[in-house]
Amino acid sequence: MTTEPTPRVLVTAAAEATIDLLRDEHGPLMFHQSGGCCDGSSPMCFAAGEFRVGGNDVWLGQIHGCDFFMSASQFEYWKHTQLTVDVTKGRGASFSLEIPLGVRFLIRSRLFTEEEATNMAPVYDGEEYQDRPGA
Repeated sequence: MTTEPTPRVLVTAAAEATIDLLRDEHGPLMFHQSGGCCDGSSPMCFAAGEFRVGGNDVWLGQIHGCDFFMSASQFEYWKHTQLTVDVTKGRGASFSLEIPLGVRFLIRSRLFTEEEATNMAPVYDGEEYQDRPGA
């Protein structure tokens, strides 16, 4: 029996609804979490391709049809946790597309169990993710 790999990133229904609104206005979307300035390590939503990813970024998977990337340095801290993208009321201080809606995306996290950690979904650096299986 083959089991699906443990996903590294998930999304709540509330965040999916916000993504749908943004997709209707901006087209295909992507997420990036850098841990830099502005909102710190908040996930930021961009029109697909608007944020240029490269070898210093890690593709963690897709949420609601959107690629999710994280800077490689952030991934070193977060690689043992499953991330869930959620949304909350309030304005963030970033360039993320949801800000004009009066909400902001945020991350909830939990450590992977030992069992989950044995079957992790693969990650790809930002330069190789387009060549990943199933892309």
